[in-house]
Amino acid sequence: MKAELQFDFLVNKEKNTITIKREFAAKRQLVWDCYTKSELLDRWFAPKPLTTKTSFMDFREGGHWHYAMVEPDGQEYWGRTDYQTIRPIDNYTALDGFCDATGALNPDLPRSGWDVTFSDAATHTLVETVVSYASAEALQQVIQMGLKEGLASTLERLDELLLTLN
Repeated sequence: MKAELQFDFLVNKEKNTITIKREFAAKRQLVWDCYTKSELLDRWFAPKPLTTKTSFMDFREGGHWHYAMVEPDGQEYWGRTDYQTIRPIDNYTALDGFCDATGALNPDLPRSGWDVTFSDAATHTLVETVVSYASAEALQQVIQMGLKEGLASTLERLDELLLTLN
């Protein structure tokens, strides 16, 4: 990640939210595409050394993305994102959770609400993501699972991909 690109990770324990503000050296349409098209998500949406594979993607209100983050040894960690609202290249909201290979949610792991906003910042794009959890315990659980470090690594991969696409 280039030092001049903003990366804020703000935890609000009173509201059970995490706000991530991340700047990317690319136009908003391209960053939006990287967040909303499975063929691009598969190229960046996992912390190193994991890779991502999409099982199913239907990016529309009421649709969902079912994917796995895959370890180099083949072990898979499945996730599901259910899209609620979409305002193209500006914002989308979704419910995100851990699941199994069939897409059934894992009730033992926290589910979160994501509110993702894309805006122009000079020659860059700013993505602000507010992640909401049902409880302080769920928030603490994902922090302990390494969300900040995993997200930092994942977003650096998006930086690398944007360099190849620009």
